[in-house]
Amino acid sequence: MENKNEKGRLSDLLPIGVFLILFLGFGIIAGDFYAMPAIVAFLVALIFAMLQNRKNSFDDKINIMAKGVGDSNIVTMCLIFLCAGAFSGSVSAAGGVESTVNLGLSVIPPQFVVPGLFIIACFISLSMGTSMGTIAALVPIAVGISGKTDINVAICTGAVLSGAMFGDKLSMISDTTIAAVKTQGCKMKDKFKENFLIVIPAAIISIFLFYILTKGGECKVEGDLPYNLFQVIPYILVLVGALIGLNVFIVLIGGTVVSVIVGLSLGTIKPLGIFSDIGGGVTGMYDITVISVIVACILALVRENGGIAYILDKIKRLIRSERGAELGISGLALLVDCCTANNTVAIVMSGPIAKEISEEFGVSPRRSASLLDIFSSVGQGIIPYGAQMLSAATLAGISPINIMPYLYYPILMALSAICFILFRRRNKSV
Repeated sequence: MENKNEKGRLSDLLPIGVFLILFLGFGIIAGDFYAMPAIVAFLVALIFAMLQNRKNSFDDKINIMAKGVGDSNIVTMCLIFLCAGAFSGSVSAAGGVESTVNLGLSVIPPQFVVPGLFIIACFISLSMGTSMGTIAALVPIAVGISGKTDINVAICTGAVLSGAMFGDKLSMISDTTIAAVKTQGCKMKDKFKENFLIVIPAAIISIFLFYILTKGGECKVEGDLPYNLFQVIPYILVLVGALIGLNVFIVLIGGTVVSVIVGLSLGTIKPLGIFSDIGGGVTGMYDITVISVIVACILALVRENGGIAYILDKIKRLIRSERGAELGISGLALLVDCCTANNTVAIVMSGPIAKEISEEFGVSPRRSASLLDIFSSVGQGIIPYGAQMLSAATLAGISPINIMPYLYYPILMALSAICFILFRRRNKSV
């Protein structure tokens, strides 16, 4: 079962085209980019992939898909998704989310409220590993702050959304981080360090811009903001454990156990409800886990038919150096995310291609993983039909278009990454 054409043909990419046409086309027609579930579009694309290349029998194609799904990176990634879901479910049930939010709000100076919202969103998304969870927790607070001041609700919401995207690509338990690391074959702590250096300038400038934009507007959050430092411990342990290089499974399972202990000791988790709380978190990761499996099947067939070789051939004709390869990986991640409106799916789809480009032109795995994560998050943070934007706009009761002018961080992150690519000194040892 060998590729029928070393360089492949455009028709070999038909399954990917089918997915994009279905997902984007149906979204445009319906006026809702989530009217067509991504998993359904991927299943139809898989059928088209199986109908191609009649030189391989049906059994051959099943074997090709099985090998694709059975890749150690895919299996490990799916298991990590489920462990991350277990931690998320247990720590939420233990009250960690509310305590973490209230702790941050309790220490913000009134004149620094909007930059403070950005910083809290950064911390929460970094701790929880989910931009959606951060948005759900903080946008209602942002709306309340806007109501007590003359600060536009779109500005407050933009600060939360920007901060949510900060942690979405840095958190050790984020599905985007997991996908980027596993598809590129690097360590999480190495990818974290690579990302951190790139995004910190963007975060600092964003804080400054939010401060200048809202200078003079003050507010004091009314009501009690109860928090328990004990409930924040699981987040801290997960973050520290991942940073010092502990195995991700140990980190996540340990964080889940600590969350359960905290919840039981405080009475927020009932003994008979432990497994349902954990199961709820795991269930929340089913979609991305199943999508990862289906995408692995599609890409295995596309690769066998020559589609990946075709893309690589076209990209390589435009790339002449390591710097060009990094720009190519960045553009690929951004383009795929804008088409799929899901940064994790974008990484899973473009990861294998980015891996081959990086190996061909000497881009280190941690750098390719970093660029994949950054530019898929850039796309996800600015497209008006992304889940994060739609969720934030719905909670704030405004249009996504109103929020877009205040999404400083995703744009600055892209500019910082491009400068990093263009002007960074090349060191072949990394």
